[in-house]
Amino acid sequence: MDILFQDWINLILRWAHLITGIAWIGSSFYFVWLDLSLRKRPGMDEGVYGEAWMVHGGGFYHVNKWMVAPKSMPDDLHWFKYEAYFTWLTGFALLVTMYYWSAESYLIDPSVMALGKWDAILIGLASLFAGWVIYDLMCKSPIGQSTGKLAVGVFILAMVAAYGFTHVFSGRGAFIHVGAMLGTIMAANVFRIIIPNQKKVVASLMAGETPDPALGLQAKQRSTHNNYLTLPVLLMMISNHYSMLFSHDQSWLIVGLILIIGGLVRHFFNTRNAGGTGKAIAWQLPAAAIGMAILAMFASYDPNAAKMADQDVITANHAQAIIQTRCTACHSANPTDEGFDEAPMGVMFDDLAQIEANAQRILAQAIIGRAMPLGNMTEMTEDERAELGHWIRKGMPE
Repeated sequence: MDILFQDWINLILRWAHLITGIAWIGSSFYFVWLDLSLRKRPGMDEGVYGEAWMVHGGGFYHVNKWMVAPKSMPDDLHWFKYEAYFTWLTGFALLVTMYYWSAESYLIDPSVMALGKWDAILIGLASLFAGWVIYDLMCKSPIGQSTGKLAVGVFILAMVAAYGFTHVFSGRGAFIHVGAMLGTIMAANVFRIIIPNQKKVVASLMAGETPDPALGLQAKQRSTHNNYLTLPVLLMMISNHYSMLFSHDQSWLIVGLILIIGGLVRHFFNTRNAGGTGKAIAWQLPAAAIGMAILAMFASYDPNAAKMADQDVITANHAQAIIQTRCTACHSANPTDEGFDEAPMGVMFDDLAQIEANAQRILAQAIIGRAMPLGNMTEMTEDERAELGHWIRKGMPE
């Protein structure tokens, strides 16, 4: 019996990451919605900021929020923290098993930068730590006192990181590290700021002291950041399935568009939940749709197609020679790459008929997406991609 240990570990961790991520995002979205839905009403207890009535599951719920804290501690206090911790832990473990364990295939692209395995891993780990430190210092600096300036600062931080990653790692490795860095910031916000501040408030109450209101405001600021980063991070984490995102020569700009689009969508829901109507909410979703159209057009542009427009088309034999040199180490009935016992997804290019049958896959993955060969391990050149794409687009002439 052959057990594919790496694949099973990957599957278990991915499932666990999905489960814990749903739990964290669900509770996060709920509490942001709840906070924005609170309303002041006559007769509320002293210190209550607002209240909300809800109906769900056949019953009614009545929730009050104290802006700082109630006068005394309740007997039962429910905390929401482990969802965030386990989401980060499973995500980091998944990063290790997929991108660090198989760094040569998924993280390193010699055509971008010729890195050793441990060099690439150490750069990745250091970037996660550095991203949090820079973000945290920014929040605690005078910039952190202005919501607008801080938002611009966080956006610039993400863009600088994206530019750096795309000039060091493979396309998919770069995108996953942008997502991992932002995800680390989000989890660290919970671990280092939100929960510790809440514990300080609880300790003050138990000691009979008045809690510091600044602790709650700081925690709310970080929680709001997490809320706006969630949608972009989700797309970053699944980006490895969509080569048109990470394969572009200027894919760091795609990161910027994803941040803006995700932020606009989140802002629409937050504004609407806060009671915004009319012009206050009319522009966000249309702007996000325009941004998505720009993203699709930008990511789909292939400069090689324009460059080859007036060039002669290579022959079918030439196209087959390129594919057999660069692709059949994996995509063959008898793969020579030691990482594969059989052709991935059963796709084989052993003869011209198989190549023609899979031409659109080749165009998407190797020409437009540049995701294949995996890690460009066979060193397929840009000229070869251009020639092969031109041949496919011209109908694969003999």
